[in-house]
Amino acid sequence: MSAQTDGPYGPLIPTPELTPAALRAAVTRIAPSRVPALTQHLFEATANAQQTQSLAPLRAFVHSWAVFVAIERHPERAARLRELERIVDAGEQDPAEAMAQIRAIRETAEAEAGL
Repeated sequence: MSAQTDGPYGPLIPTPELTPAALRAAVTRIAPSRVPALTQHLFEATANAQQTQSLAPLRAFVHSWAVFVAIERHPERAARLRELERIVDAGEQDPAEAMAQIRAIRETAEAEAGL
């Protein structure tokens, strides 16, 4: 994991390497309840990669979990994302602004993860 700081309210953990093992370790630390989902996704990605003889399923796995970790390692960002997702899911107001903010959070997370 690479060291990163952004003040006294920085991320919970450093940015992990983009490997299944490093992502699993990061998820174990910041969202242990999600480890079974990560494990299942890795199993499916590996099986699909073997079946299709392509690394694309494994790349999708790494991308998905790297973005998840990049978001969740910042509790305020993760809470904001969940709030925005609730706004969109509720359908009680125009979701355009919430969707734009969700997109921005995900793009920031992708950039931080090095994707």
